[in-house]
Amino acid sequence: MLDKVFVEEMEQKLLEIKESIIKQFMAEDEDFKQMVGDMSIKDLADVAADDIGKRQLEALNHHEVKTLRLVESAISRIHNEKYGRCLSCGTKIPKERLRAIPYALLCITCKNGEEKHHRHNGS
Repeated sequence: MLDKVFVEEMEQKLLEIKESIIKQFMAEDEDFKQMVGDMSIKDLADVAADDIGKRQLEALNHHEVKTLRLVESAISRIHNEKYGRCLSCGTKIPKERLRAIPYALLCITCKNGEEKHHRHNGS
């Protein structure tokens, strides 16, 4: 079991990550609204460029949504006293890994195994 001070430190870090992502969403959404609102009649190239910009924004949001879900899950595990345990094998995730990635779900061994599996299967 991880010590209480460390878990509280990680919870604070997770809350900061969550707040940062939410602020970024709001900023991006405002930028997006402004981009769409400022559109006038443009030539095809400009419209295509705007479309590419929207797709990049959506891709970025997808990554951030995924991170936000991982953060929420980690906060939930803290409250359920399951934080810091690998979801695959159940071993303790080292503090160094949790400091680097506070929302880590897997220990290094399981994470490496998962990545090898994905590379092998071409996913």
